[in-house]
Amino acid sequence: MSLMDILMIVVPSTLLWAAPLVFTALGGIFSERSGVVNIGLEGLMVIGAFSAIVFNLTFADTFGEATPWIAVLFAMVTGALFSVLHAVASITFRADHTVSGVAINLLASGLTLFLVKLIYDKGETGIISQPFSKIDIPVLKDIPFIGKILFQNTYWTSFVAIIAAVVVWYIIYKTPFGLRLRSVGEHPMAADTMGINVTKMRYLGVIISGAFGGIGGAVYAQAITSNFSHATISGQGFMALAAMIFGKWHPLGALGAGLFFGFAQSISIIGSSLPFLKEIPSVYLLIAPYVLTILALTGFIGRADAPKAVGTHYIKGTR
Repeated sequence: MSLMDILMIVVPSTLLWAAPLVFTALGGIFSERSGVVNIGLEGLMVIGAFSAIVFNLTFADTFGEATPWIAVLFAMVTGALFSVLHAVASITFRADHTVSGVAINLLASGLTLFLVKLIYDKGETGIISQPFSKIDIPVLKDIPFIGKILFQNTYWTSFVAIIAAVVVWYIIYKTPFGLRLRSVGEHPMAADTMGINVTKMRYLGVIISGAFGGIGGAVYAQAITSNFSHATISGQGFMALAAMIFGKWHPLGALGAGLFFGFAQSISIIGSSLPFLKEIPSVYLLIAPYVLTILALTGFIGRADAPKAVGTHYIKGTR
């Protein structure tokens, strides 16, 4: 197997697995830049995956090939609405952010499995008929060398995730909204003094994180698993959280970290087809993503500076 053959397998697979992590990590950045810890990214992905699959199964005949994209929008709205629970608990009622996030994870898992059983009378949904499909991007696929690696046998969602990371970077660092969001996460009292509504900005940060988490779950379910069950989202939300931290709460850093963890996940699937990995027992390839997540956080979390006020509560008029 030539180097080109290996790259044509590894790169598209890495981009496929990285996209849901990148979307969800970007959502986490909005929440934590506003000062609210969001451990509930796993639960938000679960809600997004469930919503997208149910929508896809219900409306596939109505919308045809556009179904997975519309399902992503539906999951985005569902994730945003579900994240309001975390916002109310952690901002309005000033509950511990971590406890609230864990509750979101547990609620999402239990609620979605209950609804699957209620709707389909079994423990999982059927396979969707309109998933995201592999595509060859016109014109770009004909670029020498790079075209075959990046733009053939790939998914639109992978490139949308990359574009989204750049857009989020611009919003957070180059717009007044981004400046206000970062200010309430760094020094809420100073932001309040300047007339910024701290509560409103934090609510927006958490709700936007829910929307991105819903997108991440929808992309994962419709591009990778094609159905929903208890095992559809199994740690990807925590990997996205790790990507956010590994990327130092920066959108482009999260993109790079998401690609790294996406590569780790893809290796666990395609490793047996690669000549230099096929002799390694499959169990080691399956645990590789989680081991790499631990090693990455162990090596970098000490050098990653979180927003100064993240995880703290703010009461107007107090320090």
